[in-house]
Amino acid sequence: MKNLIQFLLVLVLFAGSPVLALAQPSYELNEAAQKKLAQLSFLEGNWEGSGWMMGQDRVRSTFEQEEYVQFKLSGTVMEVEGIGQAEGKVVHHALAVISVGEGEGKFDFTSFLQSGEKGTYPAELIDGKLYWYPVKEVRYVIEINEKGQWFEIGEYNAGTQWYKFFEMTLERQK
Repeated sequence: MKNLIQFLLVLVLFAGSPVLALAQPSYELNEAAQKKLAQLSFLEGNWEGSGWMMGQDRVRSTFEQEEYVQFKLSGTVMEVEGIGQAEGKVVHHALAVISVGEGEGKFDFTSFLQSGEKGTYPAELIDGKLYWYPVKEVRYVIEINEKGQWFEIGEYNAGTQWYKFFEMTLERQK
C-alpha cells in the first residue's frame, strides 16, 4: 500500500511538470511556419515538361518530367514529387518535403530517391528563386520564368565557376 501511495504522489507531482508537457504533442497550428512556407506557393500545382542532364561522362540525355507540388499539414510543409522518364522508363523518381528552416528565407529540403538515398539539405529563397544544395559543390535553382514556366537548373562548382549539368522547363497543368 505504501508503494502505491508513493507512486500516486509522484504521478501527481509530474502531472503539471514540463517533462510531461514535452511528452504530449501540440495540435495547435504553427502560423509562423505556415506564413513562411507560403513564400513557396509559386511552386504549387502539377507541372509537365522536359529537360536534359549531363553525367560525369559529359553525355547529355533528355527526359520528360512531371512534378506534383502541394502543401501538407495545414500548409506547414510542402511535398514535391518528381517523376522523370526517358524512352518509356522511369529514370528519376524523387519525393521531397520542404519545411521551415532556421533564419529568414531558409528552408530544409528533405529528399528521398527511388534508389533509397535520402537526406536533408539547406535551401533558401533568394530574389524569388528557390536554391537548394545537396552537397557543397552542387546547387539547384528553381524559378518561375517570364512565361510562367517552372525553370530549373542544376550546377556544379569547380572552384571559381558554376557549370550547368541539368536544365528543365515545365508547364503548369490546369
